[in-house]
Amino acid sequence: MSGVATRNAVLLSSLSIFLLWLGMPGGGGIWPLLPVACVPFLLIVFQGNRKQLVVFSMLVGTGHFLLQLYWIVFVLGHYGGLPLFASIPALLLLSMYMACYFMMFGLLANRFFHSFSPSLCLWLIPSIWVALDWIRSLPESAFPWMDLGYGFAQVPLLCQSADVLGHHGLTFSVLLMNTFFSLLLVPGSERRPVVRLAVPLVAVLCTLVLYSGLRWQQLEKCLQDADVMTVGIVQGNVSQEQKWKPAEQESTVKSYVDQSRKLMGSKPRPELLVWPETSLPFHPVRHPLLIPIRDLLEQEHVMLMAGAPWYEKGTSGNNQFLFYNSSVLFNSNGDIVARTSKSQLVPFGEYVPFAELIPFVAPLVEAVGNFSRGEIANPPACKKARIGVLVCFESVFADISRKWVDAGANLLVNITNDAWYGKSSAPHQSLAMTRLRAVETRRSVVRSANTGFSGFIDPMGRVFQVSSLFVPWEGSQQVQIMEGRTIFVRGGYLFAPLCFVLTGLFFIIAIIKKSDTAQ
Repeated sequence: MSGVATRNAVLLSSLSIFLLWLGMPGGGGIWPLLPVACVPFLLIVFQGNRKQLVVFSMLVGTGHFLLQLYWIVFVLGHYGGLPLFASIPALLLLSMYMACYFMMFGLLANRFFHSFSPSLCLWLIPSIWVALDWIRSLPESAFPWMDLGYGFAQVPLLCQSADVLGHHGLTFSVLLMNTFFSLLLVPGSERRPVVRLAVPLVAVLCTLVLYSGLRWQQLEKCLQDADVMTVGIVQGNVSQEQKWKPAEQESTVKSYVDQSRKLMGSKPRPELLVWPETSLPFHPVRHPLLIPIRDLLEQEHVMLMAGAPWYEKGTSGNNQFLFYNSSVLFNSNGDIVARTSKSQLVPFGEYVPFAELIPFVAPLVEAVGNFSRGEIANPPACKKARIGVLVCFESVFADISRKWVDAGANLLVNITNDAWYGKSSAPHQSLAMTRLRAVETRRSVVRSANTGFSGFIDPMGRVFQVSSLFVPWEGSQQVQIMEGRTIFVRGGYLFAPLCFVLTGLFFIIAIIKKSDTAQ
């Protein structure tokens, strides 16, 4: 590139970073910007050579994720004890890793742009983006934070089609619009064939909007006739520094019990209380602090679901113990009748990926904890509800809520401890992603967070009685108990893997076409 072209590319990259931040929850939240936010980046992608694509794709990706994930500095510094000179490079490294997906997108999209017609590129380029988002959600690379489709969580009326193709379908529609405008604006392209693409584009978008509108009307009627169950949430607002100190455990339990008694005076009375992740900062078996909890449940005739650490002896016979981040369900007698454990652990927070292959990370394993994974099966039963439990950032993973519903869950409960994030954009982002889980599965979501946001999400993705951040809070509401499985649960979740297959197939075709041309 010439000096002028390079400056233009820098400006275009910066513009995409800024527009994406403005459009997404936790940034500006101006969702109408999303259909054009990637256009400046795509103009670079379509015109650049390989070296330029690597540089500017990494620039856009790194800038985008630095703005999305800046709160990690607070987590590592405040709770991990890392100084700024260590936590800032850690954020930068994570953002650069995430930017590698932007780089792969840029290289593939450029190859497709020069290999196929605009009519094919209109559909293939969004497929590349969705395919890479899907790869980013796979177990060992799992950090699918704030895919672009989550921008529509801010407007539930427009995201109802997520019950067909999930949030990946919404991301596809965002990239579809961005790709069209980019093909229209790229210098040197023939306008006439590109303009013709407006017909299928408008047809697809009108279909999505019409479907969302019809589903909105249909579901409003269904929710009026659905069975309901009254659930109470307690947000304790217990600081991380206080929670795990043995001397503070009694006051922690007392605050939850006192807030729960206050909540039980509301009408209608809750049939189930939900306390956040690790609200019981001790192993809940034969512990003396279970006595006030048992008294509460017996006197109020209510069941309780609470987060707690759990351990049990392993089956290998070497006297080792397995540790879990769990939820426990108490009946009205104070007995534990069900337990589920977190199946998607936080990399470098609850386990170290590939630790057994990298011996020198052993000290890090000891520092962060080495938790075992739970299983998704047999949803805990409480009255009318069969509960799928999403612990902490499991609400980010569409596949986990889908598996719970497929296993029979008719209500989702998200218990989390967002104190890690501080007063940052992360709680806003986490809530937005959780809202899409409700729409995809058509299940009510009860969200109990230690410091907020707590609240109730109906099967249409609408939030009710949302709490403030970092305040003690309690609330109760009747939530709809929905049955049946959406298209997404039954098979629509395969949309993203199909995009991956499609991308791979056309990449092979593009390679063959290039080799034939070279000959």
